[in-house]
Amino acid sequence: MIKAEEVTEGTTLPPLTLTITRADLVRYAGASLDFNPIHWNERFAQEVGLPGVIAHGMLTMGMASRIVTDWTGDPGAVVEYGVRFGRPVPVPDTAEGATVEVTAKVTKHLEDGTFKIAITATFDGKSVLGGATARVRLP
Repeated sequence: MIKAEEVTEGTTLPPLTLTITRADLVRYAGASLDFNPIHWNERFAQEVGLPGVIAHGMLTMGMASRIVTDWTGDPGAVVEYGVRFGRPVPVPDTAEGATVEVTAKVTKHLEDGTFKIAITATFDGKSVLGGATARVRLP
């Protein structure tokens, strides 16, 4: 577990590579009850102007937060997390699925003792989450 005295503004977190497959979309749809056909029906997704089936935004958001929870070693250390959804993540019907690259950096040590972390998530070199930040309290 990382300690507050080990962290300074500018500290970079270890990068994270995420794989999102169609099976992940099925599991997430069942858990979230979000059965929108853009997340499972290729033809429908294309008919509404998408490149194909896309990952649920909240699934991408949740998976990207792992960069912080893996680093802190304690999911309870996250006291705030927010993002804006930028671009969809198309998920091909292959074993490889879609690859999302996640990086993060500590941007501020706040007066209340917490740290603000800026998170970047990209698919195919383009950002998929905008303004993604987390605030953590470290021991």
